[in-house]
Amino acid sequence: MPKYGIHAFTLDGFWNNEVAPKVIAQAAELGFDQLEIPLLKPAEFDSALVAKALSQNGIQAVASLCLPPDAHLPFNPPGALQFLKHAVDKVADFGGKQLLGCLYCNLGTLTRQPPTADEKKKVADVLGELRQYATPKGVSLGIEPVNRYETYLCNTGSDAIEYFKAIGADEMIIHFDTYHMNIEEDGFGSALRDAGKYAGYIHMSESHRGLPGEGTVDWDDVFQGLHDIDYQGPLVLEAFAAINPDLIGATCLWRKSRYQGIELATKGLEFLKAKAAKYGLA
Repeated sequence: MPKYGIHAFTLDGFWNNEVAPKVIAQAAELGFDQLEIPLLKPAEFDSALVAKALSQNGIQAVASLCLPPDAHLPFNPPGALQFLKHAVDKVADFGGKQLLGCLYCNLGTLTRQPPTADEKKKVADVLGELRQYATPKGVSLGIEPVNRYETYLCNTGSDAIEYFKAIGADEMIIHFDTYHMNIEEDGFGSALRDAGKYAGYIHMSESHRGLPGEGTVDWDDVFQGLHDIDYQGPLVLEAFAAINPDLIGATCLWRKSRYQGIELATKGLEFLKAKAAKYGLA
């Protein structure tokens, strides 16, 4: 039976130490097994508070991030590595097991050129060093390919696997996202089948970032692909009723959602469970 996760920004457009206990409690009350925490500001993150709230509500958590503008990895490898190590420490401190997302870039930083061999090497070198740092702490890594309008460094599952091979990291995973797959992959199921064992985490996100099933994502193809690879990771709802101001420039969510966060979470979870049952994931 799959685990169901939810991105914290589905429930609240902000994440800070004041909001955290409320969002953690809401995710648990709504029936999710796991919360994805946006670890955009590790220096301000209270791991002890988060660990306590997770324990009190009987829910697990992972963390995801993108790099800040001054730590875009190819421009500033030492700054990126320092930021990422700090994030790994915070994940380990609250008892998390995974750090995911755009560990390689600042969303929205573009060069108007494809990635160079030197840029790819810098990404692989830093992620390789981060892997060596994170593994003894019990934290595994996954990288999220995102669309061409947000980054030039990793747009598809095959791009991610290229980095894994350069690092020599057979255990790292692809953090897929159906919103980005809808733009960049030849197909949902084919991309998942090509990724195989590397497909370890997935954002279930509609083409317009709203309620799954109301956009153009081919959900039957998504779930057929997950079935075909015997997917063992969580199904993570990512929809936005509000957007964090740190990400609005990259995600370009200018229009107000027709749904409140609780409604997105409730209806989204129902949709994912129905599809999972239909395709034998449940």
